[in-house]
Amino acid sequence: QVQLVESGGGLVQPGGSLRLSCAASGSIFSIYAMGWYRQAPGKQRDLVALITKIGTTTYADSVKGRFTISRDNAKNTVYVQMNSLKPEDTAVYYCLARGAASDYWGPGTQVTVSS
Repeated sequence: QVQLVESGGGLVQPGGSLRLSCAASGSIFSIYAMGWYRQAPGKQRDLVALITKIGTTTYADSVKGRFTISRDNAKNTVYVQMNSLKPEDTAVYYCLARGAASDYWGPGTQVTVSS
């Protein structure tokens, strides 16, 4: 099993920035990618950004140029720096750890972009 602890969500004004962190523990040897998904009320959970163990990144088109994902393999932690936030970025953000046989999810952290 893999445990994920997220932090960094909150309320921010449009145009502002937030950084989310997700620390993994447990059976992390099988994890080859980590990232973030988000789910707004009444919508499906969608990819935000993903990063592999060797640093290959994938971003949703809606966040390209505004969000940056990174990871610290020594700390088993993934980050997403979110800049130029928009009201449509409001959602619960979930950390994902992708293993060879399973996906593991964090409990989610709320990000609200509002004036």
